[in-house]
Order: sequence, then structure tokens, then C-alpha cells
Amino acid sequence: MPAHVPNPGLSRRDLLKRTGGLAALAAFTAACGGNTGRPSSTGGEGGGAKVNLSQWYHQYGETGTKEAALKYAKAYTDSNIAVQWTPGDYGSKLSAGLLSNKGPDVFESQLNIGMVKGNQVVPLDDIIADVKDDFQPGDLATNTVDGKVYGIRMIVDPQVIYYKKSLLDKAGIKPPETIDDLIAAAKELTTNKVKGIFVGNDGGLAMGGPSLWSSGGSYLTEDNKPGFTGDRAAQAFSKLHQLYADKSVLLGAPTDWWDPSAINQGLVAMQWIGMWAVPGMQKVLGDDIGVIPFPKLDAEGQPAVYSGGWTQFVSAKSPNIDAAKKYIKWLWIDKEDFQEDWSLNYGFHIPPRKSLAAKAAKLQSGVAAETVKLTQDYGHTDNPAWTPKMGTAFADMLTNIIRKGADPAAEIAKAEKTVNTELTRLFG
Repeated sequence: MPAHVPNPGLSRRDLLKRTGGLAALAAFTAACGGNTGRPSSTGGEGGGAKVNLSQWYHQYGETGTKEAALKYAKAYTDSNIAVQWTPGDYGSKLSAGLLSNKGPDVFESQLNIGMVKGNQVVPLDDIIADVKDDFQPGDLATNTVDGKVYGIRMIVDPQVIYYKKSLLDKAGIKPPETIDDLIAAAKELTTNKVKGIFVGNDGGLAMGGPSLWSSGGSYLTEDNKPGFTGDRAAQAFSKLHQLYADKSVLLGAPTDWWDPSAINQGLVAMQWIGMWAVPGMQKVLGDDIGVIPFPKLDAEGQPAVYSGGWTQFVSAKSPNIDAAKKYIKWLWIDKEDFQEDWSLNYGFHIPPRKSLAAKAAKLQSGVAAETVKLTQDYGHTDNPAWTPKMGTAFADMLTNIIRKGADPAAEIAKAEKTVNTELTRLFG
């Protein structure tokens, strides 16, 4: 699949990678100018004429995605759907749109508790009720606040480590099972021409979440307390610094971790990346691709896979909420053929519906099937109670630990203070 092209704003992959994948709109309360694009309605709910609905997408990098979105919209006959395809800073535009009456009726994003507390999205329990058991528990949990489901998952994007089998075989290296194994393998595989691993040009912030999970920690505990403050979490974060300090990590790549160019061009032996890149890697590397989850910290830990993705919501400011909900139900619940098309024909993604994933032919063999299995066994999804401010503090902590070698305990304490302030604001 052709890679997503980065842009100056918050890109699709930026949202997915934020602090290990806990994606939230960074500029959630920001404002931006310009025409937000909601069409004027030609009829209200209950009227005779069709209503006009505006559906917002960020700019996907995969060829054919925009045409597919337009095809789906055109096929719907109960309302007129105007697709807004947003290059550049989708996050800021969406933040402003959700605060106005000129924003989208239907939009894609990741749920954040602020969207619920700010009355920006509406519950969708009524339209998902009949198929709720057909969604993975994690994909429901990431879109649930106070027992209400606010979004319908569109695609699942697991992130893992892919590697060139031939290079590991030549070096006599087994696929790493612990973080220490990963560090040792990356160091041994590094030569004057090839680096051991690519984890992003920032040095590996995308692996902050998986390293935390591999130690047995979490961003937040079930009772909404910081879950990243223990000694094992500090140990895991320090391992990311060791990987970086060993100079086994590729830096300054022309494209970032979400693009397979680094491994395809032979710049690295291993790369942290999403399953969306599998077709592109297979085209270049053939069957010379293996996959592992983020390795466990030690014998007491467990491997981890970030199970990211995108979700469809209805804006609470839409003048046609019922019509918008009806459209979402049609597209992301009833139209299974469109759901399969969206997940499987523009890169590889896992369909959120268990029944669709089970029969997806392209995911039944090879490295794709292995990735699906790893996601089922070790997948972690976003916690909607983790706010952008928490994410920024966590990312700052990781930057200081990984790149600067700062004391993990001290950096964790600083991030914990910010997270606790946010938790007090949210939950008292």
C-alpha cells in the first residue's frame, strides 16, 4: 500500500502513534478559521425532502481511499452525503468544527472523554445494539464512556515489529521474545550500512505504550489512577533508552515509522509499523517478512500489540442527528461489503466486526494472519479517559528518558503530577 504522506499538521499516523498509540486530538479545544464545509439542509428530519449530511475524513495516504469514501456516500439514497476530505491539520479543523454549528454531521476520530463531557458526540447504543457482540471487547471499550457507546469502529490498525527473516537467519538470531533480546538483536544486526531497527525518527516514542504494557503496567488503572508509575514501568522505559543509546536505531529516515520505505530499502533489519504496510512490504520483500509483537519485559511480563484504528461518530451539533445515525448504521453496520472493501482493499486492516474478520480471505495466511493472531492475543486499545494533556506529559517523559537519558523515576513523577491534575478535573 502506498504510504501516507506526512503533512505539517496532525496526520493520520501522528494520531495513531501518539504516546504509543493512545490517540486523541492534540488541539482538542483549538480554533481555526475557514469554511468548515457543512452543507445547508434541504429538509429537516421528518420533512419530505432529503437532508444534507456532511461527513468528514482526514486524508488517508492509501491510493483509492478517497474514491471509496465518495462511492459509499453516493450509494446512500436516504440522505445527500457531502464528503469532506481534509489534507493537512485535520485535528485542528475538527476541533473547531465540533465547537460550532458549521462542523460535520458525521466524522472520524478517536474518542476522548472531553468529547463526551463537552457534549460534542451522541450515544450510538441504539444502532449498535443488535451487533454489539460482533465487535471485539477492546473496540467497544475504547468507544465507551459511563456505559454508553459513542462510536462505531471503522478499521483496526495493529502496530507490531516486522523483520527481514533472511537477515536474522544469517546472523543466527531468533525472533526476540524479551526487550533485552530485542536490544541485543538490534545491536548485532547493526552494520555500517544497516541499522538494527527503525522505531520512528523521534527515537521510539511510539513504543512507549507497548513497553508499558509489556511490563504489566497501563496508562490508567481501572479506577482511573496513573498506571505507569511502578518500578517495572521505569525499567521498561529505560530499556527504550538503552536501545537508542546503543545506536542501533535508525534516525533521520526520509519517511517516518508508518511508512515501510526503511525496511523495503534495506536500511534496517526490523521496523515498528502497522499492518497497513504489509501489502507494500510483500511487494518488495516477498515472503522475507516475519512479525513479532512488542516483546515482554521479562518472564513476568507479556508481549504487547497496540490495536489502533479509526471510529465514526455523530456530532451532537448536527441538526439531523437521527439521519446521521441512520447513515452510520447503514455504512458501518449494515453494508458489510463496503466494510470489507474499506479494510482490505487499501492496505491491510482488520475489520472490526468479528464475523467479517473471520472470513477475510486476505488475512487468512502468512504474515497478515500472524498479525491478526497477535492482535487477538495481546492487543491493547485506547482508553478514552486518557486526555491530550496527559498524552503530552507522557510524551515529554518518554522524550527525556529515551533521547536524553533522564532518570526514569524523576520523569515519571513529573508526568504523574500532570495526569493526577487531569484526573481530579475529570473525576473529582
